[in-house]
Amino acid sequence: MKFSFPRAGAFAAAVIMFATLVGAGPSAAWAQETATQAVAVKTAPETAVINGMSYLLRVEPPHPVAVAAEALEERVRQATSLQQLVGDMPVEDEMSTDMKCLAQAVYFESRGEPLAGQLAVAEVVINRAKSGYYPSDYCSVITQRAQFSFVRRGVIPQADESSLAWRRAKTIAQIAQQDLWDSEAHDALYFHATYVHPSWARQKTQLAQIDTHIFYR
Repeated sequence: MKFSFPRAGAFAAAVIMFATLVGAGPSAAWAQETATQAVAVKTAPETAVINGMSYLLRVEPPHPVAVAAEALEERVRQATSLQQLVGDMPVEDEMSTDMKCLAQAVYFESRGEPLAGQLAVAEVVINRAKSGYYPSDYCSVITQRAQFSFVRRGVIPQADESSLAWRRAKTIAQIAQQDLWDSEAHDALYFHATYVHPSWARQKTQLAQIDTHIFYR
């Protein structure tokens, strides 16, 4: 399995030091100058010593949103099935135009297929965009003439965005884009339904059959 879930950001704690002078000490200006040049030696979780001067450390607790993001990332990393990964992935409400086109391809071509078949359809679109033989963006790949049967005169129809199928299609598009799960058709550039027999298929290498779709390189 491939997991490349993007990091939510650095969650390093902010450490703020403030001086507590032990007895009478030098001026604040002198302390600041020497502290800049000194190397802090940590002696306890709450204190540090700089040039013989004791300092207190205050460690800010992680932000709740950051903690939630880390927990989610861990669940995604530990997913043992594509179904579990789909269930754990956050669904983006706002998508780029290109990602929406990718989700629409999944929705219209394979919403009745198993999740593995939906992922494979997304892989075909992504692979075409990367291949150099097709347009370099998902929308142009999908609306290219005579490539996807659901496209009419270069226009992608409107999905039912209130449906569970659309929500799932968006999640599958994210998983494919981020390369989070290995697909049986990972290198596929072509596919067709099992009830048709296009002549071009004889010239291609079959990679997998997933339910009612056959995928080729």
